[in-house]
Amino acid sequence: MYLFPLLAVAIWAGNSLVNKLSASVIAPEAISFYRWAFALLLLTPVLLPGVWRRRAMIRPHLGKLAVLASLGMVLNQSLAYFAAATTSATNMALITSLVPVLSLLLAVPLLGVKLSKLALLGAFISFSGLLFMLSQGDLARLSTSVVPGDLLLLLAAVVYALYGVLLKRWSLQLPTWDLLYMQILFAVFMLSPLLLFASSISITQASLPLIAYAAICASILAPWAWIKAIALLGTERTAIFMNLMPIFTAVLASTLLGEQLGVPHYVGGALVLTGVSLVQYRARRPRAMLKAEAL
Repeated sequence: MYLFPLLAVAIWAGNSLVNKLSASVIAPEAISFYRWAFALLLLTPVLLPGVWRRRAMIRPHLGKLAVLASLGMVLNQSLAYFAAATTSATNMALITSLVPVLSLLLAVPLLGVKLSKLALLGAFISFSGLLFMLSQGDLARLSTSVVPGDLLLLLAAVVYALYGVLLKRWSLQLPTWDLLYMQILFAVFMLSPLLLFASSISITQASLPLIAYAAICASILAPWAWIKAIALLGTERTAIFMNLMPIFTAVLASTLLGEQLGVPHYVGGALVLTGVSLVQYRARRPRAMLKAEAL
């Protein structure tokens, strides 16, 4: 039962390493496109017949699907690939782990959620941990210790949080795989023009395994495992497993990439995860006590 969420989280943790490794072997514009193009090629024979049969159901939602694709698959992923050139895989995972907190903050204006004191405390602790990590334990050094990649990742996290909140707000009545397939289709079309600006679009022996991992494992296998986990455990219990992603990533990055973890990572990471847990605890309270549920 717990194998599915653990598998999904482990794959996404590995994808942070793929993002980092890709920075030295393929242009970010190229891998952003190839990831979703390959996934589209693999999914089309399986999903297109059903999508075509349900085209009348899908057509009214095309505009919203395009917006979701631009946020979750174009902007979020592209920013991550550009960020990988200057930040570490560990930082990428820790910053990304703020998404539940950012989602809750965005849910206030977009979903009408009222923040509890516990949620505010969790948000404060999480952002304090992020600042501690990025400043390497000395806030006076924040302006010099933060690299462009960290800022790009923070922007990517905000974008993905907005994606999740809009997904919740719109609640498109479409089968899950139709929803995923149409977003991928839009993403491929949106990312195509970026290839004109890539320094190189060639696929090499070094980049092919990274593209394959991102397209097959991170884009198809992990979502499948996550959907299975939600079906077995429920949304709220499954979401808790995302807290393991920074831990998995840190272990993999230090083992496989030789990234050095220091006190700022341990303390900052602990604060971030503590804050996120408080926010998620608030989200797990009975629905009757809440106006809306944090994502």
